[in-house]
Amino acid sequence: MDIASILGFLGAMGMVAYTMISGGGIEPFIDPASMTTVFGGTLFAVLYSHPIGAWGAGHGAMLKVFMPPIKKNEELIERMVELAAIARKDGMMALEGQEVPDKFFSKGMQMLVDGADETKLADQMNQEIKAMKLRHEARQNVIKSYVDIAPAMGMVGTLIGLVFMLGNMADPKSIGPAMAIALLTTLYGALLANLMFQPMLTKLEGFTEYEVVYREMVLSGLRSIARGESPRNIQDQMVANLPAKAQEKMLEAA
Repeated sequence: MDIASILGFLGAMGMVAYTMISGGGIEPFIDPASMTTVFGGTLFAVLYSHPIGAWGAGHGAMLKVFMPPIKKNEELIERMVELAAIARKDGMMALEGQEVPDKFFSKGMQMLVDGADETKLADQMNQEIKAMKLRHEARQNVIKSYVDIAPAMGMVGTLIGLVFMLGNMADPKSIGPAMAIALLTTLYGALLANLMFQPMLTKLEGFTEYEVVYREMVLSGLRSIARGESPRNIQDQMVANLPAKAQEKMLEAA
């Protein structure tokens, strides 16, 4: 569970809610017509923009903002060094059945067991990384659509409210509700885009970058094992991908 995402989302919502309540209560900010225009219109416009499968996958990816499957690079390096020692001592076949942290790692290691050379290993694993990036991009594009469309639907609602208002200037009682629609739809669109979906998109893009680095570290370590390099050299190469403090900690423990 990502504490920063949870605290950030709840904190931002709380600050906005506090401002609303301190100004006289939250009731003036609730308008069903405005909500229908912005929330419903945005939802269906995004659905219109993407295949149904990608649309559903994009919503599934939103949950990963709060519960990301983050892998630990330090644990990866430690396990890679252990496997390198086993392979150097007993041969590649000794890697059969060894536990590894994830499926990507397992697939690469199995290729070594099956006799794949370094070139074949690199080609296949790089293709896996490329495919992962494309999958993530397709899901994140759904969220990008929410960022783009929500303010636009807010503007549509604003124009609708202005039409109501200008068309009924002779009736003072109708001006207030029409103005509420005009203002609240813009507010809803801005909140959706900037408070919910843009931070979500930024966080998911960061997770993708982290995952790419992790997988490239896996590939680098497996290629070194394929070349028969020493566990110490493999550790030094992989540790270079860590932040400075993490590097010092690992090298001290070695």
